[in-house]
Amino acid sequence: MRALVLLVCLWVGCLAQRPQPCSSPPLMSGGLSVSTQTEKLVTFAKYTYDGLGRRVRLSNIGFPDNKTYYLDVLLLYKQGVMYKINNREQTCLKRRLSTDFIPLAIPVDASLVGQVVLGSSSVPGEGILVNTWSGLLQTKKGIAKYVSTVTEFGCIPVSTLFSTDRNGWVAVSFFNNIIGLADPQDLTPPPFCSSAQLEEEAREAPILFL
Repeated sequence: MRALVLLVCLWVGCLAQRPQPCSSPPLMSGGLSVSTQTEKLVTFAKYTYDGLGRRVRLSNIGFPDNKTYYLDVLLLYKQGVMYKINNREQTCLKRRLSTDFIPLAIPVDASLVGQVVLGSSSVPGEGILVNTWSGLLQTKKGIAKYVSTVTEFGCIPVSTLFSTDRNGWVAVSFFNNIIGLADPQDLTPPPFCSSAQLEEEAREAPILFL
């Protein structure tokens, strides 16, 4: 009997130590970079993320085909609208947002690829423990494959590879993450957007990875 109890305790202990799927903090801010396989696009963005209200703000600089562009968008998934904002000219375009909201989280059916230390494990503070997961995700536009890496403690996103038959691979790397909203006003349309009329959906490659 004691042997059985000991075996059960060891089994439970092993399960407790195995990395588990997780959700990132519901409010986050930081920076990210995006590169695509088919679009030949590299972009760097400041992001503000509200997983509770399903709102995302991206202010970025992109370099498609060796050209530079600036894009500032507010994605309101609950309302199904996207605002393309030009603060310099005080103009705003309002378009339908038909893409899925994908929260910053590891789905419960994800498969663990492995756990590694980024940096060095020789000295405390020189490395960070991360978990890499993979799986399939059903979206409105079909099945997508993903490989995501998050920190073991806090479930802070590090990188994500996202693939669909239509767009190929999209690589996203996160950096300078903070928990909370650096500026809550980023998630509210500016006053000059109040008169914007809803237009037909237009494809914006830099934001579809969300």
